[in-house]
Amino acid sequence: MNKKERVKYTDNPEIGELVEISKSFLPRPEDLVFKEPATEKVTIELEKETVDFFRQKAQSLGASYQRMIRKLLSEYVAQQNHKDSNVIT
Repeated sequence: MNKKERVKYTDNPEIGELVEISKSFLPRPEDLVFKEPATEKVTIELEKETVDFFRQKAQSLGASYQRMIRKLLSEYVAQQNHKDSNVIT
């Protein structure tokens, strides 16, 4: 192809399909509102080293250490529930 030749992508039928895919890829506005699941306040004692670790990591990330711990516990529960649902009884 000559350097001065230009490809017209509108002539390519696959481009139309890509545009449709990219339009459907974008989330709806309702999907952009993140709702926190219901929470319950508890008192828990953790090792100082553990709390210091999360505080340090949270500070470097500009996040909440309590939210990080909550997310870690939620992920653990989800993983355990998934394992339990795959067990044949």
